[in-house]
Amino acid sequence: MAEQCKISAAMVYEERSYARSYVLKVDGYSRVKAFLETGKCLASAPFSVGGNDWTVECYPNGDNRIHAHYISLFLRLESADAGDVKAKFTLSLLDKNGQPVPSYSRASPVLTFSKKDSCLGYPDFFKKADLEASAHLRDDCLTIRCDVTVIHGEETRIPPSDLHQHLGDLLENKDATDLIFQVGAHSFSAHRCVLAARSSVFKAELLGAMKESSAANPIEIYDVEADVFKSLLHFIYTDSVPPVFGVVMASHLLVAADRYNIGRLKMICEEKLCTHIDSNMVATSLALAEQHGFHRLKEACLQFLASPSNFKAMMASDGFEHLTSSCPHVLKELVARILPAEWGVAKDVVMTMWK
Repeated sequence: MAEQCKISAAMVYEERSYARSYVLKVDGYSRVKAFLETGKCLASAPFSVGGNDWTVECYPNGDNRIHAHYISLFLRLESADAGDVKAKFTLSLLDKNGQPVPSYSRASPVLTFSKKDSCLGYPDFFKKADLEASAHLRDDCLTIRCDVTVIHGEETRIPPSDLHQHLGDLLENKDATDLIFQVGAHSFSAHRCVLAARSSVFKAELLGAMKESSAANPIEIYDVEADVFKSLLHFIYTDSVPPVFGVVMASHLLVAADRYNIGRLKMICEEKLCTHIDSNMVATSLALAEQHGFHRLKEACLQFLASPSNFKAMMASDGFEHLTSSCPHVLKELVARILPAEWGVAKDVVMTMWK
């Protein structure tokens, strides 16, 4: 590392077990920058973290000529006999309130400091011109904080939540189930409290004022297909859609999610349908949106059908007849959006449906 030049600076620190926050305050930044040429640094007094001594090094004119337009910042392990030390650190410029400035903060992964690599950091931490033009260099004072954490042994990593896996296993294994749903020829076991916690409709039917109407066991379900109800239960327990999740399943699950007031599932299904609109499915999706009040899906379908070629292809699809018979007014709404000159005969054909 380049030659060092130590200059006194105000320093404040606070300590806990194997971590320390060390603040290096440089009063008279302009004077220090003028005094220290490229390759020379301001080094803090040693501070102890995890049984080892460390210093923060600040190069006001960069640690070498390549970085002469930058301020370079490094953390150095000063303990000569320490061996290899694992640590991670964050270097931050502090604002007038003593808080880190996000755009001037950099965090390292876990690094190994050794005799060979005892000084690690950022030669291009930030440009001098950017700092000097900012509001963070107040009264010619530069304040840098270094947060150091020394890792003893293997770093403990908190695993992500696996609650959904445990609940999924509970459903799959039928452990302690207290409900049976009969959906056509298929039966599904479930847990009353889980369903009530996830759906206000299930809560009313199973625990609330409608409890008596669902006292039968098994409970008959008539308005949902068996594979859709299975996917609905899968989402309730795991907060995820099935691995195979096509447009047709999304359509049926959207209706079921609306029926049982499962908001997140509704959004997922509607997003799926909105991003997979084509000429074959748009009539079915538009009828579904109109009948159940799915406003985002309806708007996506109408925008797709604003193209004359898409509208013509939709008229030849299997779902067009169902759309005209169940929701004729939505076609009239669509035609009203389109300039007559762009449609010609297609507009006349559609408008005859309301004569």
